[in-house]
Amino acid sequence: MTSPPAAPFERRPFGRGPAVSPFCLGTMRATGSPSQMAAVLDAAIAAGINHVETAPAYGAAELYLGQALKTLSARDAEAHHQLVITSKVLPGLTLNDGQQQLRAILERLGLPRLHNLAVHGLNRPEHLHWALEGPGAELLAWALGEGLVGQVGFSSHGSNTLIEQALASGRFDFCSLHLHLLDPARLPIARAALASGIGVLAISPADKGGRLYAPSPELLADCAPFQPLELAYRFLLDQGISTLSLGAEHPSDLSFAAALSGVSPWLEPQHRAALQRLSAARQERLGSEACGQCRACLPCPSSVPIPELLRLRNLAIGHGMTAFTQERYNLIGRAGHWWEAVDASACQRCGDCLPRCPHQLPIPDLLADTHQRLAAAPRRRLWG
Repeated sequence: MTSPPAAPFERRPFGRGPAVSPFCLGTMRATGSPSQMAAVLDAAIAAGINHVETAPAYGAAELYLGQALKTLSARDAEAHHQLVITSKVLPGLTLNDGQQQLRAILERLGLPRLHNLAVHGLNRPEHLHWALEGPGAELLAWALGEGLVGQVGFSSHGSNTLIEQALASGRFDFCSLHLHLLDPARLPIARAALASGIGVLAISPADKGGRLYAPSPELLADCAPFQPLELAYRFLLDQGISTLSLGAEHPSDLSFAAALSGVSPWLEPQHRAALQRLSAARQERLGSEACGQCRACLPCPSSVPIPELLRLRNLAIGHGMTAFTQERYNLIGRAGHWWEAVDASACQRCGDCLPRCPHQLPIPDLLADTHQRLAAAPRRRLWG
């Protein structure tokens, strides 16, 4: 008796390019050796992943990936042909430098063209100007015109307004955004992009989404009987997100992708019940101090990113995620345009935000509490 043929792996539209798998292999972490990259790539393919994302900023990732792709092509040309490759260029390059960088990307990867080229970190207005009207516009037009890339997009850690402006420009066919189970504020932007035919990749739903691979006891209990990471993946894919980035260091990091391949529907009644319990547990712990992330408090005269800081407070109190929120809070002002620049200590208690908050939250008090909870204590110097 023969076994029935395996169900085909799911593929989702991604802008104007080839359809992609629900999970995308991010190559930032598999850079210890060429053999490590090759093993991770093989595991990804076995798990049904056809979308691979890399960047020059990922150290040796492109070089090692190119070697793995060459080996794969010799062993299984069809598997190599099915892969969809995305790489990136940083904003601010001159046209000549950008052209040289793209040629170098293709050389390292051993490819004649990229399926997808993204502006890596379109985080500030000047980055958007570069991409739409400056040398970046020339670079993207040249890359498309020469047939070196199939479509162009961007990743962003910037404001919602900036992301919406980029999406409305008509220049980009896909975007990579922070979309997380515990931070769904940008989901409306993602849904609008998808509705207009723009592909959406969720950046780091496991790590930046709350280090869900190492959950707090409270978060584990809140998501039971499911692992928080599985619930996060199911939630985002149920929203219709094109593809979720998985930054795998070892083949075992792809276990959830393998286990969830072919799943339909993504959210069964028991998963929806777990999501409701998760929300209820957070609300019970925060009570009347829960920030709803409506952003009505902005702009702050002192440039305090109130919603983002109170989001960290929500996670610390609501789900016991102290380690993650302290890590993120103490990165403020230390990561350039990739993260916030001002922490809660900048609040001057001017009260400008108070009448705008629909929940009448005591925002200055909550900001002070956030700083007290999450700010690292100054380290005593050993000399001087």
